[in-house]
Amino acid sequence: MSGRRSPFARVLAASILAACCALAAAPAAAKYPENPVRLIVPFAPGGAVDGVGRLTAENLSRQLGQQVVVENRPGAGGVIGIGTVARADPDGYTVLMGNIALTSAPALYKKLTFDPDKDFKGVIVVGSAPYVLAVAPDFPAQSVKELIELAKTHPGKYDFSSAGTGSAIHLAGEMFKSMAHIDIVHVPFKGAGPAAAALLGGQVQMMFGSLGEMMPLIESGKVRALGVTSARRDSYVPGIPTIQEAGVPGFEVIGWYGLFVPAKTPAGVIATLHDAAIKALKTPEMQQQLKNYKLHAVGGSPADADKQLKAETAEWARVVKDAHIQAN
Repeated sequence: MSGRRSPFARVLAASILAACCALAAAPAAAKYPENPVRLIVPFAPGGAVDGVGRLTAENLSRQLGQQVVVENRPGAGGVIGIGTVARADPDGYTVLMGNIALTSAPALYKKLTFDPDKDFKGVIVVGSAPYVLAVAPDFPAQSVKELIELAKTHPGKYDFSSAGTGSAIHLAGEMFKSMAHIDIVHVPFKGAGPAAAALLGGQVQMMFGSLGEMMPLIESGKVRALGVTSARRDSYVPGIPTIQEAGVPGFEVIGWYGLFVPAKTPAGVIATLHDAAIKALKTPEMQQQLKNYKLHAVGGSPADADKQLKAETAEWARVVKDAHIQAN
């Protein structure tokens, strides 16, 4: 009998070896995450993205059984932090807390180190909510309509702060400026927290901000709310009219917050993060935290997050072009 194995035997042996290797590798892959996960917030502490990032990290930590650490990387309207995640190893240990800034950047900046469609994969959209236009207590306008009339009478006199060029609240201000046909001056900061501080300190007269961060200031009388950016009044603040009601038809900006990872991150890792996020969203603790922040839970699949990323990138490209918005 020949010492040679038949071709069938060799194939069988190779198949068994491959199966054994796969079984040996499976436990290793199943261990994700073995180390703490970084959640990059591309804005300074104190703003909406930071707040949502911290409550998400807290709840994800419980579900993953591993610490999720928030790391603030502010600057350039979120571009610096977003670029940090785009260049990170695609291993699931660096995650982006993304918002509108991720999708508007390509239309605002000619030189970027990332492409939202090509360099990122969606995990989940955590929540969404409109923004609110707030003014200083002593600002003479008592409504959006009066603000528009005042700004038309005094072009270039009034300033609005934002979390940085290209941030969601900057874009909301520029859209308002364009659609209301007024001249108000943009003053960028490195986060919504510093932007709100500028409003409180009298450095600017108005700003668009998230409901979560602005409502305590509104309720305490430190600022006044004039209008929300949704098409319909928001269920959290039904007493605040929409900007559309004030005579700016078609004006709508909805803020959203989601988790994104580098594009080459393994599907299994994305699934683990997604499953943990879905479980977290269903807990009474996170549901209450979202309510406290005036956010509506979204959820959905990674594919849904990918669709939103693609659709919003195209939409903001159109808006930026039509409104002649420029990074300054």
